Amino acid sequence: MLADRYDLLLSTASSTARDAYVQGCERLLTMYPGAIEAFDRAIAADPGFALAHAGRTQVLLGRGNINPALEALAAAKAQSAGLSAREVSHIAFFELFAAGHADAAIAALRVHLASWPRDALVLTTTAFTNGLIGSSGRADVKRTLIGLLDSLAPSYGDDWWFMAHHAMALSEDGQRDAARMKIERSISQNPHNAWVAHARTHLCYEDGDPAAARAFLASWLTTYPRDGLLYSHLSWHLALSDLEAGNEAEALRLYKEAFSLDVHSGAPRAKVTDAVSFLWRWELAGYSRDTGAWRTMHDFAASALPRAGAALADLHVALTQAVMGDGVELEARARQMENLARDGRYPSGPFVPALSRAFVAFERRDFSAVISALEPIVRESERLGGSRAQLDLVEFTLLKAYLNADQLGGVRRLLSERRPGPSGIPVAGLDLVY
Repeated sequence: MLADRYDLLLSTASSTARDAYVQGCERLLTMYPGAIEAFDRAIAADPGFALAHAGRTQVLLGRGNINPALEALAAAKAQSAGLSAREVSHIAFFELFAAGHADAAIAALRVHLASWPRDALVLTTTAFTNGLIGSSGRADVKRTLIGLLDSLAPSYGDDWWFMAHHAMALSEDGQRDAARMKIERSISQNPHNAWVAHARTHLCYEDGDPAAARAFLASWLTTYPRDGLLYSHLSWHLALSDLEAGNEAEALRLYKEAFSLDVHSGAPRAKVTDAVSFLWRWELAGYSRDTGAWRTMHDFAASALPRAGAALADLHVALTQAVMGDGVELEARARQMENLARDGRYPSGPFVPALSRAFVAFERRDFSAVISALEPIVRESERLGGSRAQLDLVEFTLLKAYLNADQLGGVRRLLSERRPGPSGIPVAGLDLVY
């Protein structure tokens, strides 16, 4: 039997199909365009190649194209006769993943990787900060993820793809020197991997070195296709570095040209989180509100993400509703979260509703209420999912509320408790405290 790049056997006798499948996997794993076209070539060479159909499923899910993804998954299941145990388990995992059964998918992922640790396409669904584990809403998700990757590291050895994700997890855990070594090793083996660029950018952020982030991204993005799924998100990082450095004109240019709604290269959730978080941070930094941009994001979020489901995305949807004064939809979404939590399907529980109340209070300039809402939960923000860079939105909001309420003791306390490394916080008025 033929095998993939990780020496896992494939149920196809066509070397043409195998080669196209391997290319599709590499494009998927590196977040470069061309994955679905490669899987289509594999299917053309061998229509019964079940894992090529499963690969199409994974790409379409990543783009937010749910119905075509389910059709591809059905095609994979229809070809399941005679498959190996690994391939049957692989497809069964993606059936749970596509259905949104997060807890069951995480359990299946662990069982699957215990037998086939080098099944990178299964691992990639949870290897990043917004993956299955990171978005699970549980406490201490970052330590859980790094524990999983630590356990799998011997199976991957010096593999550049795995090292990029392992490094990112180490960086998020504060192990920056260990992360740095893996990033440099990974990027020296294959610089054409958006995940290692992502990991390096986050390391710069955690180091408190926006100049290094800008220098790296300004160069690296020139080689990355504009339709790559991480192009706009990496441009968001570049804009944050410019905002931190006081280059507001360049930050705003990047927003308009690289990750505002009309030009964003990612899936609907990424479109919402990147644009909304930038607009809010822009205001926290002291710049004027673009009401038209907020209205656009509010309307898109209501259409593309109509129901609660993922905490990080729900946070940003709620922020658009608070800014636009949409109290009816804000309350309706809060009830959805509460109902899901009651059914055990929203592990972050009351966290996002509490943040929603804080944003509403911020809009009515009731900063004492903002502080009361955020102080008890700010240290648990990782339950939202996402990276520390993304979650800093919560801390920055609390810092601004302290400043506006003239509670400088709260500012100093929060800064003293903040993790070491990140500096240059773009919150207007913060420089007056010291």
